[in-house]
Amino acid sequence: MAKDKNYYFNALARQAEYAREGSKKLVSILEAFNHTKITEQLVEMHEIENAADGQNHEIFKKLAREFITPIDREDIIEMAHRLDDIVDYIEDVLQQLYMYDVRELNDSMLPFAVLMEKSSSALCEALQEFHNFKKSDTLNQKLIDVNDFEEEADDLYQKTIRDLYVNHSDDAVHIMRWSNVFLRMERCVDACENVADMVATIVLKNS
Repeated sequence: MAKDKNYYFNALARQAEYAREGSKKLVSILEAFNHTKITEQLVEMHEIENAADGQNHEIFKKLAREFITPIDREDIIEMAHRLDDIVDYIEDVLQQLYMYDVRELNDSMLPFAVLMEKSSSALCEALQEFHNFKKSDTLNQKLIDVNDFEEEADDLYQKTIRDLYVNHSDDAVHIMRWSNVFLRMERCVDACENVADMVATIVLKNS
């Protein structure tokens, strides 16, 4: 482990980078939304998701060969799974737009995607500091930022879903379509918070 003592911290940070890359990709798609381009954009997004899966597999392969790890093996495995979930949910959002043949965006789509990007970016910065958790001056604040973005997203989710039922009660398909899209977006921000909470727990366990 001496040769590469920070391997797992760096590998988890790379997984977070894929989450940030995916969320930035989603924001750029929504900013210039064109339903005719969704098919090719899905391919591009899947490449990010596939790369994240590859990083996940590399972590598990290394774990299978090693008995000594800087933090508990179970924690590394769980964090890797949770980080992979974030990228999956981002891809799910785009898949929903494709499957429901969305041609015009809900007004909350872009603001919600921006919160997804902010949350994944804060998480990414936190994980870049994770290896230095005993001395870092910024790790705790980044974890707090992730939780703050989750609260903002939760408020926006509630308001958006209420708006669907208050202003579109006569259109069941519209409600179903957007409820499913925003559920994936909320899950993404929740997944970022889940990782942040786990980092905080690991820090407490190892301090």
